[in-house]
Amino acid sequence: MSKQVTINWSESVPSTDEIERSKPTISSAQQDQLIARIKHLLIEQNAVLVAHYYTDPILQQLADETGGCVSDSLEMARFGKASPANKIIVAGVRFMGETAKILSPEKSVYMPNLEATCSLDLGCAAEDFIPFCDAHPDHTVVVYANTSAKVKARADWVVTSGIATKVIEHLASEGKKILWAPDRHLGKYIQSITNADMLLWQASCIVHDEFRADALLTLKEKHPDAKVLVHPESPYTVVEMADVVGSTTQLISAVQNMPEKTFIVATDNRIFYKMQQSAPDKILIEAPTGGAGATCTMCAHCSWMAMNTLQGILEVLEQGSNEVTVAEEVRLKAFESTQRLLDFAASIKK
Repeated sequence: MSKQVTINWSESVPSTDEIERSKPTISSAQQDQLIARIKHLLIEQNAVLVAHYYTDPILQQLADETGGCVSDSLEMARFGKASPANKIIVAGVRFMGETAKILSPEKSVYMPNLEATCSLDLGCAAEDFIPFCDAHPDHTVVVYANTSAKVKARADWVVTSGIATKVIEHLASEGKKILWAPDRHLGKYIQSITNADMLLWQASCIVHDEFRADALLTLKEKHPDAKVLVHPESPYTVVEMADVVGSTTQLISAVQNMPEKTFIVATDNRIFYKMQQSAPDKILIEAPTGGAGATCTMCAHCSWMAMNTLQGILEVLEQGSNEVTVAEEVRLKAFESTQRLLDFAASIKK
């Protein structure tokens, strides 16, 4: 049993080429000046930059160099909360900015571009999701972090890909039936491991949904010694071929800690910056995606993430634009379901 969701992505997502053409052309010297100006304003305004692994490497480097954070969405929000800064700039997509605001209501949260969103967020609109939950009152509602504040507010639990399986195992051991949203691939993967009674919402990540098992098999034949690393938002046929299935942080750790030299990676290719930073001697190969001959040039990178730019960060600092707001009644409910995850994660570490 599942909830079907249909979205015309061609009308929703900008192409990478469109985004690149819209960016102003600047020289290396101008870029250096821009970065220097941002660094100065971050200090002057007691602001911190947190960036996701899928953003442009120049933004990840800037976050590192200024004492910020490069991580997954929840750790970005946790870092912002723990930081002494009173202003958080979130380089990522809209739900990440909202998550930062959910955990840090006393701080000002901004984004380089408020139009940067996520196909999972779009594919699980609150006005559709809430009635669906209401129609299944005997289910515990568990939502992935890649959802809006309003969806989180309706949930009993918020989870990340790194801990989702453990949470579902815990709930299943208590005899709970699960209503899972939004990613169908991640839900199927968790269900295959836990055998939990799960009702799956049928949205997907526009990037991970493009990885192809047949093309991956061909690539593996060319690189027989390579280990395959797969994010569980990918189709199950691709997940089945993985040597390691994990969250962004877990995949980076795999590259760093596994003895193998070569890795085929099925997730957004901007993660290569951190992978290469942590293991410069390793060889990283992009997993094949859809498109002509399984060589699509934009499918392995989120176009919405590409909307985060240095110019956007500077506008935030100079103009105070693009502030993220969450209605307090929504924030309080979303905080409760998110805090439940944080408490659970702390309990299993003891």
